[in-house]
Amino acid sequence: MSDYFKGQAPDLEITFMQKLHSEQVLGHVHDAWDIHTNKDRWWVITNPTNLYSQEQFPNLDYAITFHMGLCLRIPRDLKKRRSDRGLLPFGAVFSELEAANVALSQAVNVAGYQAVGMRSREALVTFIGVAQEWFSPEDGRELPKKADFKGWSEQMFDMLLSGRDQKDRRRLFKSLSKEAWDFAAWLTHAKSATWRDAEACLSTTEHIIGLASSLFILRMRSVPEECPECGSPDLQPEEGRHTEAPEIIWERPVCGNCGWTGTAVPIDEEEPNEELAELIQRYSAIEDDDACIIPDVPLRKLSSPESP
Repeated sequence: MSDYFKGQAPDLEITFMQKLHSEQVLGHVHDAWDIHTNKDRWWVITNPTNLYSQEQFPNLDYAITFHMGLCLRIPRDLKKRRSDRGLLPFGAVFSELEAANVALSQAVNVAGYQAVGMRSREALVTFIGVAQEWFSPEDGRELPKKADFKGWSEQMFDMLLSGRDQKDRRRLFKSLSKEAWDFAAWLTHAKSATWRDAEACLSTTEHIIGLASSLFILRMRSVPEECPECGSPDLQPEEGRHTEAPEIIWERPVCGNCGWTGTAVPIDEEEPNEELAELIQRYSAIEDDDACIIPDVPLRKLSSPESP
């Protein structure tokens, strides 16, 4: 926590700090710290971590309430866009799963149930097809054929869950993959298939794809299992843009405990925004220091732009 505060307020010297309160809201734990400095006092509230001047927020409950409001007041369309980006680059896979769900909702006979099996198998093949683009073989192992789902699953989980301490996790993921594939292959040709078979097939397929996609995305975005500075597992994604290419969206892991930040990687690209680009050029060209105001961190005073 001291490292986070020093990063946000490098001109202040911490004289005393203590954690006063922890509160769980909607499944997330938020810690509240009281930090004394050589000039003033601050609240620091985690998950995501932010700091608040005690001059502006003299009451801790008031600061926590304000912090919760910032966490919850995210526009719904922004939440959806971030959720969609969380699935990248497996968008095609989840499109296949959506088609399988449509097939299940319309299935009323054996042919319809078999179609769910076929769609589920297509989703699994699409998944390994996307994952192969990010897979780097180890130890000179011979690569399976492109559509060999079982073979690719074996090698992928050996890479993603390597090490003796991950033996049980590896076995679970491999078993789920094998059973999902075998059941989908059986359902595709089963003459005695029922709606429950189709539902079980799709549920199992969605389960393993969701788990495996999460593993891949964490690896692609260089997200460690825990913070390398303090060992906390409370790592949250933080998005940002670069002024030279504002249409590219970057993401990096941030520790909610100490403020450690990982390496930023590009995760998405939006259509060029002419208005945003023009705004950036306009302010990049300003040479007069008094022409605009860039607030210093930490923000010690809340005032309107017209205030002296």
